[in-house]
Amino acid sequence: MLNQYEPGPAQHRRRVRCAGTVRLPPGIAAPLDLFTPEGERAWAAGWDPSYPAPAGDGSEPGTVFLTGHGPHPGTWIVASREPGRSIRYSRVIAGQDAGTVTVTLDSSDPASGTQVTVSYDLTALSEPGAAHLAEFAASYPQFLASWEQEIAAALR
Repeated sequence: MLNQYEPGPAQHRRRVRCAGTVRLPPGIAAPLDLFTPEGERAWAAGWDPSYPAPAGDGSEPGTVFLTGHGPHPGTWIVASREPGRSIRYSRVIAGQDAGTVTVTLDSSDPASGTQVTVSYDLTALSEPGAAHLAEFAASYPQFLASWEQEIAAALR
């Protein structure tokens, strides 16, 4: 797991880079689909993306979708994808942070499960955003562990 916290020249320019592995249970036919905007609906509590324009499956590069993050609305853009291998998002959480989220399939063995690397590279947009990112980086291993639990529960 990689966690870096890089303060910039001013407090509001702090940057966080986090990466870690999510282990998925065996038997998932298309594991990367769980990390698309529509796929996350199946397991992520409160995840309800909306699309300002028709989006098909929501994972085509250029697709824009919106989410709610408490009082902070989020705008996401599918930046790139390699079907079955990886997907990368650009995102801005209003007044809080902006950056990229990348999900990459590391290995998939239907009999033993799948490993997926989830990486965040975020920059704070405000002082409260910098504090939020510091907390996010500190709790990143627990964050990914909760994803594993939520996905496993949804697939039962």
